[in-house]
Amino acid sequence: MLEAVLVDDEAKALQSLTWELTNFSDEIEVVASFTNPLQALEYLEKKENTPDCLFLDIEMPTMDGFQFIQKLKNKDFPVVITTAYNQYAIKALKHEAIDYLLKPIDSDDLSDTIAKIKKFNSRTITSEKLEKILLNFNATSLQKKITINTDGKLVFLQSDEILYVESDGNYSTIYLTDGHKIVLTKKLKEVNEILPSDCFYRIHNSYIINLNKIKEFIKTDGYIILESNHKIPVSRQKKSDFLDLI
Repeated sequence: MLEAVLVDDEAKALQSLTWELTNFSDEIEVVASFTNPLQALEYLEKKENTPDCLFLDIEMPTMDGFQFIQKLKNKDFPVVITTAYNQYAIKALKHEAIDYLLKPIDSDDLSDTIAKIKKFNSRTITSEKLEKILLNFNATSLQKKITINTDGKLVFLQSDEILYVESDGNYSTIYLTDGHKIVLTKKLKEVNEILPSDCFYRIHNSYIINLNKIKEFIKTDGYIILESNHKIPVSRQKKSDFLDLI
């Protein structure tokens, strides 16, 4: 059963759409409906409210359907545009809508739309399952790798592949031994929680280093030199702890 959310500023149109969806198909359940698009946005922003599809009217006075789509933060579910005007069809599909339905809704058109929704959701579910399989495999593997989630993909790294991590406010950059780097939208504290504590140490507010990559420690100037010849400062607060560690 597909869970649907409906948004239409006209109460009668909303009732009609609900009736059409529930009577034309036994595959859709309307879990929420709104005449106020702002309330609908507030509802959909909550993580626990993730429908299988959204049926959205185009012509609404406070906010039209296209503006609504642009304001949507969570776009993990397919959007179906409902309209009485055929000229919106092409524009609707360009605004990340999976399909459009002309009012009054035809049962054959609705069946085609449901098939598209199912196809879209099956691809999403498959992607989520694959991610879980990869994470579970890595967690149980003998040589556990460090999992980095970035740019919509999972990157698996061995500890020896990482030289150090540098903070830049809300971003962190992982510097690799092969010269590449990975930029994450994570604070250094979050990255520190991912890295194994037996290999990595936060030596400064802005740096985490791989302890196995240290070549020299210059006590007088308070910095370490890595095998790659990168110079990393040691904070005063961390200096005594670091000396005890090594």
